This record gives sequence, C-alpha cells and structure tokens, in this order.
Amino acid sequence: MKEVTVEQAVGTVLAHDLTQIIPGEYKGAKFKKGHIITEEDIPVLLSMGKKHLFVLEKDDNDVHENDAAYRIASKAAGNGIFLTEPSEGKIEMKAGVDGLLKIDRERLFELVSQDEIMFATIHENIVVKEGDKLAGTRIIPLFVSEAVMHAAEKILEKGPLIEIVPLKKMKVGIV
Repeated sequence: MKEVTVEQAVGTVLAHDLTQIIPGEYKGAKFKKGHIITEEDIPVLLSMGKKHLFVLEKDDNDVHENDAAYRIASKAAGNGIFLTEPSEGKIEMKAGVDGLLKIDRERLFELVSQDEIMFATIHENIVVKEGDKLAGTRIIPLFVSEAVMHAAEKILEKGPLIEIVPLKKMKVGIV
C-alpha cells in the first residue's frame, strides 16, 4: 500500500472505502475498496476533500478477494451445501437440504491457521433446515498471493470441509 496524490492515482486500486458526505442529502461509500481510479473520479475525489489516496500495488500473482473466497468455498462445500454470490469478498454457505451438519474440525483449524484466511461455521452435529446459513469464508486483504491460495487448496483437496448428511424418512410404529 502506498500514498499517492489524487492526480497520480489514475489506474490504481483503492485500499479502502471512501465516504462522501453531502449534508442533508447523502452519506455513504462513494468509492468501494478495490475500485480502480479513473480520470472521471478525480473531480469527485477533490470535491470530497481528498488530495491523497492510499492505493494497492497489485502483483500479477495476486488473487482478488472475491475469486479467492470462491476458490476456497467451492472446494470446502460438500453434499447438500450451496454457495451465495460473493459480496465484499465474502461467500456464505447455506443448507440445500434438511439434514445433519458435519464439519471436518481438524482441517478447518488447519485452514484458519493460515494468516490471511477466515472461515467461520456454526456448530457441527446439529440438524439444519434448507436455507440455513452454515458458514462463511473470505480472505482478509483485498488481494492474496497465489502461494496462500495453493496452501489453502492443498488442505481442501482431501475432500469437503463441511457437508450435510440428509435425514432419512423412516416409518415407525408403537405397540
């Protein structure tokens, strides 16, 4: 990350969100983290009082947070799990069927022991309903190195980290 003047920032990637405040009209993120600065952005940034920006220096081997989250989630999700679309670098895993949630806790611990990876789940061995949120994953920085991704994928190549064992319908009787 480095600091540059707004005029020198064209073509660079924002390192954080920038909030615009227009009293009585608008308050919110005008530019999101990861936005690539264009010539058209310069007058807006200057009107927001920004003279300098913190930008990221992306390496050709870096993976964007959305792509990284998808790569992790798609390998971690097993039977009965579906993925949401990435939102601000996070992907959620939801139950596709009713069933018993199973998590490989040892490999989960191994995965989250990696410096830049976050993977949170609900408790295992509970009955979940279709549509329930089960887990979420993301990387912490906006970009992560391909080496970090290879280490995570090596942990996940042994099979799914989280899955649902569907409930069986049984006929019972009382005598």
